Amino acid sequence: MNQADTKQIDTFEPKILAFLCNWCSYAAADLAGSSRIQYPPNIRVIRVPCSGRIDPLLIIKAFNSGADGVLVSGCHPGDCHYTDGNMYARRRFVMLKELLTFAGVEEERVNFTWCSASEGKRFAGIVREVVDRVKKVGPWKGFAGPAGQGFLEREGELAGGK
Repeated sequence: MNQADTKQIDTFEPKILAFLCNWCSYAAADLAGSSRIQYPPNIRVIRVPCSGRIDPLLIIKAFNSGADGVLVSGCHPGDCHYTDGNMYARRRFVMLKELLTFAGVEEERVNFTWCSASEGKRFAGIVREVVDRVKKVGPWKGFAGPAGQGFLEREGELAGGK
């Protein structure tokens, strides 16, 4: 590793896509923000009705589109507003993580957690931990998309910029 590679890793800021359950994890993120609890701005949030509704292909597509890491967060076991959606998500996630590891995705890039609506401080801590884990493995160099441009680079275009 030469000096330029070391400098690039030191300045690397990962792009993390977070799929958050509407009822608990998204509310925890909202509480962290309204309570002015600081956490890294590296995540881009996608609010979903339930973590059990997340299609595993969306996680694969996130990496294919240029995300350096993915966070899936749902209600604590027993607290799901859709009875057991979070338990379906957990089972799906275990299988997906094994598949992604087999495909060469470092396990630090794929994260699953539980977070209730009252845990804004815990949510901020989770984000810090996920960002640190992804920083340690470095930029995602895997699945190259057909246009070579990821979702985060296009977000300005989609919002009306450029």
